[in-house]
Order: sequence, then C-alpha cells, then structure tokens
Amino acid sequence: MGKNEKWLQWAVELQSLAQAGLFYGKDKFDLERYERIREISAEMIQYKTDIPLEKVKDLFCCETGYQTPKLDTRAAIFKDEKILLVKENDGTWSLPGGWVDVDVSVKENAIKEVKEEAGLDVTADLVIAVQDRDKHNWPAYAYKICKVFILCSVIGGSFEENPETVDCGYFGLEELPENLAVEKNTYEQIKMCFDALRAEHWITQFD
Repeated sequence: MGKNEKWLQWAVELQSLAQAGLFYGKDKFDLERYERIREISAEMIQYKTDIPLEKVKDLFCCETGYQTPKLDTRAAIFKDEKILLVKENDGTWSLPGGWVDVDVSVKENAIKEVKEEAGLDVTADLVIAVQDRDKHNWPAYAYKICKVFILCSVIGGSFEENPETVDCGYFGLEELPENLAVEKNTYEQIKMCFDALRAEHWITQFD
C-alpha cells in the first residue's frame, strides 16, 4: 500500500478493531463507542473516495465476528497453450471468478463461477497460488482479500449470454488484451498461470 494510501490503512485498522470490539465487548457504553469508531472509519472512506456512505457501510460495516479476509477465486483454463479470459460488462477482460459464496467451498466456487461467466463445465485440478490482493492488485480496497488461482480443465459446455460477461476468448501470453481488469488479475498473475501450466511439478505460491 503506497504512502498516499496510508489513510486507507488507518481506516481499515479502525474498522477491524471496532468490529472485534463489537463482537467481544460486553459493556453497553463500550459497544456504543466501538459502533461510533466503525462509523468514523466508514466516513473516512466516504470522504476520500466520494462513494456514498450507505454503500461504504454495506461493504465495510455489515460483518460480525472477528474480521477476516474475503475469498476470491480465479480459474486458469487453457486450450492450445492459450488462456481463457471473459469480457466484463465494462469492456475489461479477466479470468473467470468471483467472491466465494458462504455455502460453497473454494473448489466448488471456482467451478460455479466458470459455469456462470463462461458457460463451461470444468474440474478444479490444482491450486496455483493464494495471494494477498494488497500485494498484487490495484486500486486498494477497504477490506482484505485473499485471491485463490486454480488450474481447471474443461469437460463440456459453451459460452452463453449472462448478466456478468459479454464474451470470452483464448489468448496467448503475448497477445493478452490491453484492457485487463487489473483489480482482478494483472499480467504478472496471468503469467504465473502460464508458468504453472508449463511446470513439471508446480509448487503452490502463497504470500
């Protein structure tokens, strides 16, 4: 996280401390203070980003219990030494994936997201990497994310129109679209997936 985003680090830390206090605290006056600290952290985000306060609270202040990172899966699917990317509604390209739903495992989520975004049936074969998003992607987010990259194999299906993506295609490493959705996957992360495919014995990378 850059020096110019130190304020965001402070806001995130305040939110985390307040959430832990709300979960473990017993005194009603302390709970009121923790609630106000959490509100202040949300107001800091709103003030610096111009995101509506209610949206900030929805993303930032709705969880209970000890605060832990969110999980995001990204599927690496290859055909003829080319990787599958899906085209988002905003015109950017990404590996199929998304938030891990609370009622599925990481493996199940990877398979589900590929089906929803690319129309393909796949098997999830290998964990390529587990990454701290803050160390690899931008812009910075107001909550912690662990990204799980998974090597998958196609066993059926075909692309279908859906609410999330408008197209898909296979790309070689040197012909990737310029407009990658870098908040979801960078060139370096996609290259890592190519490296995993080509490795005789890939060792899962993790931060």
